[in-house]
Amino acid sequence: MVAPGKGILAADESSTTIKKRFDAIGVESTPESRRDYRELLFRTKAAMQQHISAVILYDETIRQQAADATPLIKLIEQSGAIPGIKVDIGAKPLPGFPGETITEGLDGLAARLKEYYRLGARFAKWRAVIEIGAGIPTRAAIAANAQALARYAAHCQAADIVPIVEPEVLMDGDHSLERCYEVTEAVLKAVFAELYEMRVMLEGIVLKPNMVVSGMKAAEQASPGEVAAASVRLFKNCVPEAVPGIAFLSGGQSDIAATANLDAVNRLGPLPWPITFSYGRALQAAPQKAWAGKPGNGAAAQAAFSHRARMNGLAALGQWSEALEKAAA
Repeated sequence: MVAPGKGILAADESSTTIKKRFDAIGVESTPESRRDYRELLFRTKAAMQQHISAVILYDETIRQQAADATPLIKLIEQSGAIPGIKVDIGAKPLPGFPGETITEGLDGLAARLKEYYRLGARFAKWRAVIEIGAGIPTRAAIAANAQALARYAAHCQAADIVPIVEPEVLMDGDHSLERCYEVTEAVLKAVFAELYEMRVMLEGIVLKPNMVVSGMKAAEQASPGEVAAASVRLFKNCVPEAVPGIAFLSGGQSDIAATANLDAVNRLGPLPWPITFSYGRALQAAPQKAWAGKPGNGAAAQAAFSHRARMNGLAALGQWSEALEKAAA
């Protein structure tokens, strides 16, 4: 999952989320259109075989078949990538804590994991959401989400499924890079404390954190070098060396920013862990726009996906450059 030059494709958008993405390109969101789009991605050999190590799926997708009746999960396996599954059911309001959420889905999780294993999933994902704002996050919200992540991870390991542990500090807002660092530090320390309490084997997880970035509405935006320096300092302070890999989420960054920041991090190596990507929008925005729901646009969409996968694969090695982006364009 953290092989050199490869990263994770997050194709686990809920039906609500992918409808928003499809609305933006003028495509009706139906089971068939969602299948056709994801099949197009999974059949992109250049990207899947060379730069994608694993794919996170949604419950609908893991059960779907391609147009020729091949299960979508088999397309992923045939490319050499590992199939996985999103198992949380979303962030819900945390009672008594306005503006804060708790991710739900622990009820019945053990049984769901057994079914997903039978369907072919070999890893899972659970996303906790922490927002920065006036008076938030509170220690209680951080603690509640950290405990839920740890309980989820323990369930996964009991089911022989690798847990991706995803505590996301949102980049919404106008906060500074320093404030993002402060909050993410508190979150990561709480998460690893709870993982220890729940007897989760750190050697058997993948951490999926946010980068330390400025809020998207901040007047001053940190450079890739500043993002990299802060992110690496944070991880060295908070992430045990036993963790076998870190796969950044893109968190609303633009395609190029997500790639440039990942590259800048890896140029600060060698680091105690391989650091790669687990991107959704930062890998898919370009192919979605190129596809636009039209079968005749399939080749263009696959070319766009291959390009973004290659750029991020190079960034995971610290070998990306703006010149490569321009040359490809």
